[in-house]
Amino acid sequence: MTLPITVFTTKKIITMNDSQPTATAVAVRDGKIVSVGSLEDLKPWLEAHPHRIDHTFEDKVIMPGFIDPHLHPFLAATTLYGHTLAALEWRLPWGTFPGVRGKQAYLDCLKEALSTAENPDEPFFTWGYHHLFHGHVVRKDLDQISSTQPIVVWQRSAHEMIFNTAALGYFNLTAEEAGDHPQINYEEGRYFEVGLIGVGFPKLAAFVFEPKRYLDGTARNIKAIHFGGLTTVADLSFGVTNPDLEWLGPKEVLDDDNVPFRVYHVADVKSQSAKLGREKALEWVESLPERNSHRLRFLKSIKLFADGAFFSQYMQLRTGYIDGHHGEWMTPPETFEELARLYWQAGYKIHVHTNGDLGLDLVLDTLQKLQDERPRFDHRFTIEHFGYSSADQVRRIARLGAVVSANPYYLYELGEKYAQLGMGVDRASAMSRLGSLERMGVPFALHSDLPMAPGQPLLLAWVAVNRIGSEGNVLCPEERVSLHQAMRAITIDAAFVLGVEDEIGSIESGKIADFTILEQDPYKVPTEQLKDIPIWGTVFEGELFPIEK
Repeated sequence: MTLPITVFTTKKIITMNDSQPTATAVAVRDGKIVSVGSLEDLKPWLEAHPHRIDHTFEDKVIMPGFIDPHLHPFLAATTLYGHTLAALEWRLPWGTFPGVRGKQAYLDCLKEALSTAENPDEPFFTWGYHHLFHGHVVRKDLDQISSTQPIVVWQRSAHEMIFNTAALGYFNLTAEEAGDHPQINYEEGRYFEVGLIGVGFPKLAAFVFEPKRYLDGTARNIKAIHFGGLTTVADLSFGVTNPDLEWLGPKEVLDDDNVPFRVYHVADVKSQSAKLGREKALEWVESLPERNSHRLRFLKSIKLFADGAFFSQYMQLRTGYIDGHHGEWMTPPETFEELARLYWQAGYKIHVHTNGDLGLDLVLDTLQKLQDERPRFDHRFTIEHFGYSSADQVRRIARLGAVVSANPYYLYELGEKYAQLGMGVDRASAMSRLGSLERMGVPFALHSDLPMAPGQPLLLAWVAVNRIGSEGNVLCPEERVSLHQAMRAITIDAAFVLGVEDEIGSIESGKIADFTILEQDPYKVPTEQLKDIPIWGTVFEGELFPIEK
């Protein structure tokens, strides 16, 4: 039996198909797009098949479902489940969290929040700390707030944690185990990068992934993702801590007919190679598609890490930092190249976390070697984050056929601060060199890296188009992108980066019926208002999902 067709009519459909850029009606059957155009264009279908006309969106604008090709469902579920205390305001579906600046103000707010904790014996987690906004907070500062209740300050990048003495004891983090690890400062209670991922976090896993806490956080995370009008997201580090515990949230909460988006998963092979050995880790990656379901799917892609976090100023820079500190390697360069070669030769698409121009040199040098050894066409080797780069590197990315998935929110939150502390005006203002990518014809997507930025694609597009910092200054206007390119970067080009552009990303016959429903036309409002366009909700595989008000 042929299912009936539903036709959604609207004042405008922005298809992101440059051959047919706009329409006013789209026909959907069984979750797929049958045809798009005007009602007159759809007549052959409607005369041949039973159908109904749905006028729900008559006064709205339909776009392809927004795509975030790089976020972390488990990390957002755990960080945002705790107390949010950051430098800038965060607007989330369950509340607005004002920003705070200065060390004493930060500690005062933290003390006040701790006083309202329901269980004084349970570890208190707060996320959003950044030393350039909040001063140098260490163990002794937290001990002055409480010497009995465990306090864990999760740094804004999520690549660092600071523990008070009670928390070190609670999680059995010892000086002997820390030893002389270069990415642990036990006296200050600081565990960062590999020191956190490899030494600290395994001790926290049982608490962080306690089923009720983790599943409640995952359920809350659904609202945060839907709030941004997203219909597809990609988890870009599956298995970074504990694959079995991480999988609990997707399997129990996200794989449900009431969830209005799908999740593509990309495995972190660095962590698993360290635990299992490289060949066993490859076998593990090859087994992951056995978990695939309708809403959850593992891509034939893997994730590698080069240099450190941008929010922590651990990225590796060619010229270094003003204050003389140095960045960090998340993967030793020789190990990075060996892992990249293993998965390149196995035919996997490679995504690489890299943030500084020296880190990007390592990544591009490795890609050049891999191409010389075993050429691959349409490999879509992806530069993830793309914090700071040079003009010569953009040209090199284009020559090597790589693509970029960028986090433009770096520029908004950190551009003006890093200009004065760490990088200098010239480098800081040129973060997220997206205009150069557009001019060189390099495909790129925009991502939130949630919880590094809100999972709100219109906000990310607003930053890319306007390049306005959090203090209101325009930073390197030459690196602005066109509005159309920004819209592509959250729809069809995001799908291209993930390798699923044949399924989603534009409104065309045969593709999945995923739509984001806007109250205003992004091509008609002033670009300064792009982030403020209200989102009605989404259509996911033909089903309507309004955003809860």
